[in-house]
Amino acid sequence: MFKQYELRNFRFRLVFYVYAITAMGVLLVGSAEKAYQSRQLMGMALGTVAMLVVAFLDYTWILKFYWVIYLFNLVLLLLVKIPIVDYSILGKNVKGATRWMEFQGFRFQPSDLTKLLLVLFFAKFFERYKEQLNTWKVLGMTAILAGIPLYVVKEQPDLSTTISITVICLIVLYAAGLSYKIIGAAIAVVVPAAIVFLGIIFQPDQTLLDEYQLRRIMAWLQPMNPEYADDIYQQQNSIMAIGSGQLTGKGLNNNLVSSVKNGGFVAEPQTDFIFAIAGEELGFIGCATIILLLAFIVIECIWIGRRSREFSGTLICCGVAGYIGFQSFVNICVATGLMPNTGITLPFVSYGLTSLVTLFLCIGFVLNVGLQPKKY
Repeated sequence: MFKQYELRNFRFRLVFYVYAITAMGVLLVGSAEKAYQSRQLMGMALGTVAMLVVAFLDYTWILKFYWVIYLFNLVLLLLVKIPIVDYSILGKNVKGATRWMEFQGFRFQPSDLTKLLLVLFFAKFFERYKEQLNTWKVLGMTAILAGIPLYVVKEQPDLSTTISITVICLIVLYAAGLSYKIIGAAIAVVVPAAIVFLGIIFQPDQTLLDEYQLRRIMAWLQPMNPEYADDIYQQQNSIMAIGSGQLTGKGLNNNLVSSVKNGGFVAEPQTDFIFAIAGEELGFIGCATIILLLAFIVIECIWIGRRSREFSGTLICCGVAGYIGFQSFVNICVATGLMPNTGITLPFVSYGLTSLVTLFLCIGFVLNVGLQPKKY
């Protein structure tokens, strides 16, 4: 369970990057919504404890229970669907979605933890079936094992998290050694299917997407169309806020009348549109710093994975890198108008205790992989 590790293998550089960007996140969350800053600090403290515990556990011992991890994840996701009663820790419905458990005012979102738990499960699963990975039997098992939790998350409903988990699983599958022939065949099927899908959703009576999902896509494609003015205003205001910060920004916690944040023109600025707050208050320099820190974290995870002694360690690092990289890319693209609006948070920066603690747990596993490198 515990091993003797050499301190020189501990990746202090990765820890520095994580704390630097988390500290920026705490400041930005406090500027966006002061009431949430103390909770974000608490998430940082809880995450630190979780990260250090996991960093010095033997991840190979934890992966022995990979089926327990998978079943535990399913139980958590299914418990969310049970209605809340008084102070129980069962499902909490918020704005028409049932994604949270709540206990005495604290919310926990199991679908955030699912991202890490599935990375751990598939890291061990693909290690066990490494030689048979490109057989239809293993690929079929992978599709079923990933599809069950994905379906439960989608039905919460939480399409953005479903997409995020899907991409993370695909990244782990690719890193495990998926054949390029299979990838080519998949592309040959997916591209025509995507074209047909786009053709269907633009039909007046389409049923593949919910009305709000279709409106977000149409608002992104036709931002000047007055019919979609209510659906695009957040992104337009986000772009305006980022641009108004110019090089150095207007400063944290400013009281300027010209501030988009102070005018309340961006809903939930502490979560999905935290990058707009960064652009307005820290300017280009602040935004560039956030992007560079996220890039350094992703690169460091990949580098640690390449030096892992175990194949499962490599897959864990690739999964964590994919998790952080994909969510960062999507969140920033949404805030800058490069993608349709979707609710994906910016890792380490956006408000959210479950998300922040899960990310620190991810880093803890990566650090533990780094403590067990290959011996040359």
